[in-house]
Parts: sequence; structure tokens; C-alpha cells
Amino acid sequence: MEPMYYIGLDVHKRKISYCVKDSGGKVHAEGSLAATRLDLDRWMKTLPQPWSAAMEATMFTGWIYDHLKPHAAALKVAHPLMLRAIAAAKKKNDRIDASKICDCLRCDFLPECYMASTAIRERRRTLRYRNLLVRQMVQMKNKIGMLLMEAGVSYNKQRLHKAGYFRELLASNPDIDAGLGSLLRLCRETVVRLQKTESALVRSLERDSSLTDRVERLMTIPAVGPITALTWALEVGDVQRFSSIKKAISYCGLCGAEKSSGNTVQRTPLSKQRNKHLQTTLIEAAKMAPRNSAELAMLYDKEKQKGNANRATLAVARKLVAYLMAVDRGHRNFHVVETSTIAA
Repeated sequence: MEPMYYIGLDVHKRKISYCVKDSGGKVHAEGSLAATRLDLDRWMKTLPQPWSAAMEATMFTGWIYDHLKPHAAALKVAHPLMLRAIAAAKKKNDRIDASKICDCLRCDFLPECYMASTAIRERRRTLRYRNLLVRQMVQMKNKIGMLLMEAGVSYNKQRLHKAGYFRELLASNPDIDAGLGSLLRLCRETVVRLQKTESALVRSLERDSSLTDRVERLMTIPAVGPITALTWALEVGDVQRFSSIKKAISYCGLCGAEKSSGNTVQRTPLSKQRNKHLQTTLIEAAKMAPRNSAELAMLYDKEKQKGNANRATLAVARKLVAYLMAVDRGHRNFHVVETSTIAA
């Protein structure tokens, strides 16, 4: 068998530091190169064969991973929060970081994280851009209300963003002068444009042939609409990577972190180590779920009787994760199993 060479990459916006070692830990090459595809191609021609590489997960990792993947014997991405050897080091620079990542890969100590396929990451980028548009839309709607309140204009809050009522308000209210009216129209035009763009992005994802069947199955679950189904499919990727429902709940950020020492066990509030997009979407869906499912309504009421509505919402969100896991793993539609209860 040919000896394997191991490469550690410390990735940044404009520069990539690298360290090449053999299985015995001897350094064959180290240095840095510009973070461009052309420089990566030139650098790969100088590498000994075969080689495997590892890098830390950053916002620049995706395109570098896709570019190196066809040429590497193995390519891994490390979880940034678990690389404590780098974070706790007394002396830290790019060259040392690349060397430590290389040692972790060589000794099989690398805390590897899941890397979704290129197709999933591209569609996930579209969905996250849609989330940005929704946030901007809400900001502009709030700005319309603030402009009216600053001028002391009375309005119907429930009907403010309806097209007909908005036109009537601008035309008939004498407290709205020309300057305020122009700002309000500009905000309204921005909201309409954002709504059209957001709807187009969602339609394009719903019609995607690689997502259609999966999203339709997930939408058979009560309280799961197209946005929740798309968020689950694109943020989770391969559902088989979760060996249990508890791990999926932890990934979604619906449980607290655990700190134990000796006989003392402490549970903290919701952990910050989570997928924030999934967490937000599932909690919003859980707030609406009791209206669409009798079982989820019973679960919500049972938990709320303990005195905390937020804990009840989290319990419903965790149940939704169990439903999503079952449907996604089984590749079948959601069905409620009716159980007969006999009074004692």
C-alpha cells in the first residue's frame, strides 16, 4: 500500500495555510497560498500522492471542499467548537493551526462534522436568503407603523398592510403630508417587491424535483407547512445521520445543555450550540400546532398545566421533531394510530 499523506488546512477569506505530514508525523511541506481556485489547482499538482485533508468549518469551507473533493483520497471538515486543542493553545497562528489540524487528522482524533451535498447546500442557500427577505419585509412594515405614529396618524393596525386600506389612508387622511406620503409609498413598494421575490423563491424550491416528494410527505404532518418542510429537508440533509430522536432534538436546539460533576447534574436553558434556522422554524410551527392537531393540543394543555407556556411550546416542538423523523426515515406519509382506551 502507498503511504498516505495528511494535510491540515487553516482556511481564511484571502489565504489558506497548509501543513503536509506523513503517517509518522514528519513535515513534508508547509506554507500558505491565496484562496482562489487557480492557486489551489497549482498547489495540488505539487502534492505527494495519495493525500487526505481536513479543514475547519467556516463560511468559506463550502467551495474549497467542493473543489478539493475530486482530487483527495479523503476530505473531512472539523467541528470548530470541538477543536479545543487550537482554541486553548497558548501560542496560536495560522501555521500552528494548520499543523494541529493535520495531527488530529493523522491520529484519527479529528472531530468531524456533517457536510451536506453540493445540491443541498445550494438550495439551503436559497432558503436562507428567503429568510433574509422576510426579516427585511417585517422591518419595512414596522417602519410604516413608526412613520405614522411619529406623525400622530391614527390607523387600523390589522388592516394597515392591506393594499386597498393603505391607498385609502394616504388619500383621505389630512395628517399625511407630501413628504410623509412619499416615504410611506416607498416603504410599501419595497414590501410588495420583497413579497413577490419571497414567493418566487419558495415556489422554485417547492417545484424542485429533488425535494418535491420529500416535502409532500413531510407536509402530511399536522401543523407542518411548506416552509417548515423545506427547512427540515434542507437543514437536516440526510436524516439517517441521526441515530436517535434525542440527537435530532439536540441538533434543533430544543433542549438545554447538561453540566454534571460528581453527583450534581445541572440543566441549563436552551443550548446555543444548535441549528438556529431549524430552532426558529420549529418553535413557530409549535405555536400553531395545537390548532391543527388534537394530539398536539392535548400535549400542550398537559404541559401548560405545570405552569409554563414556553415549556409547553417546546414539548410540542420536540414532538414535531419525532413526527418529522418518523416520516422522513420511513419514506411514508403521516398516519395517526388510533388507540382505544378502556376505563378501569
